[in-house]
Amino acid sequence: MPGRLMPRRPALHASRLRATALATVLLTVLVGALSACGGTASSAGGAATLKWASSYFPTHWDPVVGGSGAQFRELALVYASLTRTDETGKAVPDLAKSWEYNSKGDEITFQLRPGLKFSDGEPVDGAAVKAAIERAKKQKNSALFGDLTSIKSVDASGLDAVVHLTQVDYQIPQLLGERVLQIASPKAAADPGKLDQNPVGAGPFTITQLIPGTKAVLKKNPNYWDAKNIHIDNVELTSAPDASTVVSGLQTGVYNFADIEPSQAAAAKKASLDVFVQPGFNASNISLNVNKAPFDNNKVVDAVRHAINRQEFVDKLTFGYGQVTDQPFPKGYVAYDPASQNNYPYDPGKSKKLLAEAGYKAGDLKLDLVIPAEDPQAEIVQSQLAAVGITVTIKIDKNWATPFFAKNLTFSLYSTTGRDSAVQTLTAHFGPNGPLNLSSPYEPAGFEAAVAKVRRTPLEAPDYTTVLRAATRSGVQSKALVFTYSAPNLIAKSKTISRLPKIPAHIDWTGVTISGSK
Repeated sequence: MPGRLMPRRPALHASRLRATALATVLLTVLVGALSACGGTASSAGGAATLKWASSYFPTHWDPVVGGSGAQFRELALVYASLTRTDETGKAVPDLAKSWEYNSKGDEITFQLRPGLKFSDGEPVDGAAVKAAIERAKKQKNSALFGDLTSIKSVDASGLDAVVHLTQVDYQIPQLLGERVLQIASPKAAADPGKLDQNPVGAGPFTITQLIPGTKAVLKKNPNYWDAKNIHIDNVELTSAPDASTVVSGLQTGVYNFADIEPSQAAAAKKASLDVFVQPGFNASNISLNVNKAPFDNNKVVDAVRHAINRQEFVDKLTFGYGQVTDQPFPKGYVAYDPASQNNYPYDPGKSKKLLAEAGYKAGDLKLDLVIPAEDPQAEIVQSQLAAVGITVTIKIDKNWATPFFAKNLTFSLYSTTGRDSAVQTLTAHFGPNGPLNLSSPYEPAGFEAAVAKVRRTPLEAPDYTTVLRAATRSGVQSKALVFTYSAPNLIAKSKTISRLPKIPAHIDWTGVTISGSK
């Protein structure tokens, strides 16, 4: 399933970064024309209007199909969830005002806020939660069913949704937030195809116009439960053009908010824009299939591990904003295990020795690296493996997702935005059925038991961090993934927009103001 975890947008190739002059000129002409017609970026009538240029404009507006890749940030304009995340990464109330586990930890009851309605007038209640979970588990094109394996069934009674679990799992409040359970109106979701182009939620905004793949216009939802803290009246969400033109658009007021490439950060700062890193869980990896030759040989796997110079990825792709990582988490995050840091240090000499022990002379081993689009990460991998005697041919397959998620590829790349539940990030990468485990059903020894222990440990327990890091330590023994670097969520905005809450991986408009409006 290609939608289970969406790959982050790959960094731009150098040739694309150079091919921008014409696009910039065209944008300048367009802005001038708009200005002459009175169609500039200023907010009509003094309303506070967010003009967001997004490089990951939603392909689907049905949250069950859209999944939990980067697009969840835009879908969160329309949809609310049972929980949300605060700046510490902790689950806090959203549509649910509270929740409570039973004594065994295998059942959790969410209490919904009273009086809430979806934008079509349908009630937000336990039945709506039950319908959302069941649809996410059963709908044929759901990108979320793999995230909900701990949920056995749901009972609804008024404003209560009682979630019965297949196992003790204290991760559920972390899990059922914006990424995995954005809740749509059950009435609208009865026709998923229609919902996909006409989203109906209970979030802070409602859509008034949608041009698929191009633009969405939204207005503030006065019935949103926290509407008093939403100070933006209108949103114009636009699919971003070439990355190099986004800064020009921000300068001229065509946009006032955009995610940008690290290569554009210096230009954005020079243009007096506010450039900042929104914290996240992004991590990139090299995916190996240990069920296929040559990676069924442990010495070849270890040779690849020691051939990778992570710092080169950071230096060439992140312009100083990223950091090396050998885990599916960035350093400093609660699940990052310091004890596992640099288990396989860059050592090309050792890599060559391991290949020789595996029976390969320089040039003997030839690999196809299959990726969905041009990506400079692939060129770095190609160069680093060539240095130890492995010949890599980069092959682009636009339909890459099908063989990747079917576990038919031998060698590939992947980058993710992570999960609010660290356990979900771990199982997605290292579990026997993990969508990002190219070597399914392989899993590292002891991983299943380590993850089960995390699930059984309440998040507020004093030993939670220790137990969680032990699970990470077990997972990173996997022979199926070689992590490389963590890239930032880099944002540029007009200084008229106030500071955003620094919620890891999320973009939250609560309390945000736009000066110069009414």
